[in-house]
Amino acid sequence: MSPRNFSRVFTREVGKTPARYVERLRVDAARHLLEDTTAGSGEVARRCGFGGVNSMRRSFLRVPGVVPSAYRERFRSERTAE
Repeated sequence: MSPRNFSRVFTREVGKTPARYVERLRVDAARHLLEDTTAGSGEVARRCGFGGVNSMRRSFLRVPGVVPSAYRERFRSERTAE
């Protein structure tokens, strides 16, 4: 299967492009780390496969609609807030 055909079939079956799907997976992984750890933004970005903090920030603005620091402040778990 060619890359172009794969992209068309994937988009038809999943409802989003492969790139947007992977972005969503990375954002979801980063959300969990921001909620449950005290790791810095650079570490979270690296562990989740983003090119850097700016890339993660742009993805967060696109997907949940907030920057990572605001997300962490709002949703971090009680055990990591201490």
